[in-house]
Amino acid sequence: MIFDATVAGRAVRVEVRGGDGHYTVALDGAPMEVDLVETGRAFASLLVGGESHEVAIEKGPEGYVVHFPADAVAVALAEAARGVIAAAAWPSGPARLTAPMPGRVVRVLRGPGTEVAAGDGLVVIEAMKMENELKSPRAGRVQEIAVREGQAVEAGALLLVVG
Repeated sequence: MIFDATVAGRAVRVEVRGGDGHYTVALDGAPMEVDLVETGRAFASLLVGGESHEVAIEKGPEGYVVHFPADAVAVALAEAARGVIAAAAWPSGPARLTAPMPGRVVRVLRGPGTEVAAGDGLVVIEAMKMENELKSPRAGRVQEIAVREGQAVEAGALLLVVG
C-alpha cells in the first residue's frame, strides 16, 4: 500500500509491503524492516532496525497520534496514492476492488445493489493499526461483496465488485 502522510509537520510518501507482523516500510524511498506485535486494542510493540518501541495508537480526526513513552507524534493521512484509479482511466466492465495489503475488514460501507460514484468509500481495512478507507475506482453499482466485517484478508484478495 502506498499513501502520503504528514508526520510531525513533514510530508512523507509511505510504502508498506508484507504481512503477518513483518513489514518493509519505505519512507520517501528509504526502506526499513518493521516487526509489529499488537499488545492490546490500541497498543503495539514495534521492532524497527533492531530497536524496540512500545507505542499507543490513537485515532484522531485527521489521522493518528502515535504515543511513545516520552513523546507523541501526529500522523495525518492523505488520500491513498494508489487504490483509487480515475474513472476515466478504468477500462469498461466490472471493477474489482482488491486488498492492497494484508489486514482485517473493519467496515463494509456499501451494500449490494448500491449506486456509487467514483471516489465513494466502499470498504475500511485495518492494517498495521491504521484504518484505510478504500474507494470506488469508478461510478457504478455494487455487484458483489466478497468479504464480511471482521474477516482477515491477504494482499490481492477480492473485496467487492463495482459494475
